[in-house]
Amino acid sequence: GDKTTLGSTTILKFTYHDKLDESFQKQMFEAALRDSLTGAFNKRYFLDHLNSEFAYAQRHNGRLALVMFDVDHFKHVNDTYGHLAGDSVLRAIAQRVDDNVRSYDVLGRYGGEEFCLILPETVAWSARVVLERIRCTVAAQTVRHEDEDIKVTLSAGLVTVQGNYRGRIETAIEAADSAL
Repeated sequence: GDKTTLGSTTILKFTYHDKLDESFQKQMFEAALRDSLTGAFNKRYFLDHLNSEFAYAQRHNGRLALVMFDVDHFKHVNDTYGHLAGDSVLRAIAQRVDDNVRSYDVLGRYGGEEFCLILPETVAWSARVVLERIRCTVAAQTVRHEDEDIKVTLSAGLVTVQGNYRGRIETAIEAADSAL
């Protein structure tokens, strides 16, 4: 139970952990990083990670693809089938995207029905291939909610950054949003 303060923001706490406490700490850590509905990373974590990837690409003359996408006519889904059905759609899309990207690509929920995807070390044509695979996967499958099959499609915007790009990360986000 001892606590040690280092500076104004760092506190070390020493405790004995049992399996229950360890499980609780892991859940708290995940809750701080992930969107509770979709399991995708939350916006805050996503933006922090994007800044890190962006800086890495600039330092090492790397490549980075940023994708923004959302569910087409999502308001219609909520209005027609209800908000619980809309939640099912968002969960299904996050899972389908996660199934179609590499383990080190990062999916984040940006807001509402908007998602973002960081594809490190990815050139534009390769990112387009990934996007098309995701788009086709989502369009080909329905989301089952209660007795309804809900068909949805996605729209996406893509921007790629080369290591020699000296613009701001906000400019890249705005470009991906405009392309969306």
